[in-house]
Amino acid sequence: MRSQCGSGLAREGGGSVTHELAGPPPSRASRVVAPPRPQLSRNAQAMTMEDLEQIVDSECSDLLVVRAAGGGSILGALTLIHFRIPTGIRAWIEDVVVDASARGQGVGKALIQAAIEKSQNLRARTLDLTSNPDREPAHRLYEGAGFSVRTTKVYRHIK
Repeated sequence: MRSQCGSGLAREGGGSVTHELAGPPPSRASRVVAPPRPQLSRNAQAMTMEDLEQIVDSECSDLLVVRAAGGGSILGALTLIHFRIPTGIRAWIEDVVVDASARGQGVGKALIQAAIEKSQNLRARTLDLTSNPDREPAHRLYEGAGFSVRTTKVYRHIK
């Protein structure tokens, strides 16, 4: 199976444990709720079910989710992107969101650990993320999980 993202690795199936990949179609998109937009970006547009299905169905990304005990409501989520470049497989964490009511309870830590494990299973050479300079609790979480700050500049082109 040739992956669209070029990693050449088969994707793992969905799980039903506390932190999970969204499960196989057709139920997976219906089981996932889009994270609150204000926590991601003040100017993000509303997601449609089709948008969410495209994220979940992509071979280049995994939506990792932490649910309340017993498969209850979603407490947090992140997107793990993985892709091949000439120097190897790379992974990137995007859109880490933990519900305000669940902060400080290990949800973010479980999400980050699941992303680290998944990227190791994919044999990614690096796992990167960016974080708003004002999000000090998130910085402590990432540094506690072994991430280090790089001295680099991030450039963005917007059309």
